[in-house]
Amino acid sequence: MMVSELEDARTGHSGPGRQVVPFAAAPAEQLSAMPHDGGSVNGGEALRVADVSRSFGLVQALDRVSLSVNHGEVVALVGDNGAGKSTLVKVISGVITPDEGELYVNGERVAIRSPNDAADRGIRTIHQDLALADNLDVVENLFLGRELCRGVWPLRRVDFAAMRQRTTAVLAELGIGTISDIGVPVAQLSGGQRQTVAVARATLENCAILLLDEPTASLGLKEARHVLELVHRLRAQGTAMVIISHNMRQVFEVADRIVVLHLGKVGAVFRRADTTPQEVVKAIMGKAS
Repeated sequence: MMVSELEDARTGHSGPGRQVVPFAAAPAEQLSAMPHDGGSVNGGEALRVADVSRSFGLVQALDRVSLSVNHGEVVALVGDNGAGKSTLVKVISGVITPDEGELYVNGERVAIRSPNDAADRGIRTIHQDLALADNLDVVENLFLGRELCRGVWPLRRVDFAAMRQRTTAVLAELGIGTISDIGVPVAQLSGGQRQTVAVARATLENCAILLLDEPTASLGLKEARHVLELVHRLRAQGTAMVIISHNMRQVFEVADRIVVLHLGKVGAVFRRADTTPQEVVKAIMGKAS
């Protein structure tokens, strides 16, 4: 989001050909039901990033960035384009390694050098492209690369019945009722349904920390609502979440805390209950008081 878009969002206007979501408070009953401090939800630090830096040539993408997220807490990561949000998520998820800094999971210092290292620590990431196989159905996407099998070699076979049963159970646990047929290729699903498939796959096993990069960016209002409801359910189950978003209305609906990145540094940290969209926008633009 560029500065002009931020101003449009603040005032509620948009330029030609551009749709900007104005700042509007979530329904009062929803906001009042949300925890005002993520630390009070389930307690206990799930993830801590300490003084992480990363450069690409002469570009300092991250400069001594620190943040934390507790179990059962949603932290929104916001900032202008190029602020370092996606780079930070890639560091946490093991896609790239930092030049310096430390990562802690459940209070233990860890070395995450690959996505497999992150997954072993219970960290799952849903990138903007979702990384779904369009030609495979919902069940096959959930278990891609980790298929359930039965029997012994050479008669070992994929257990499709067990995978279908587990898929149905996972969708029910997450409260996902928008997918009526789990046997259809995901290419036939809507954007919101595809996003829920990606979340279900990420939470299928060993997911204590979930990173989401713009989960509602390409969705309509109804489908975005389903994704936000899913975020609420995951938080209630104790999942720690870091969400990148440019949509301030949605940030203020789901986040417990808001971390602003500006030019690769932490520009400000807000408790959602104690701030306003206007204050957050000022911090994004580098004008935090």
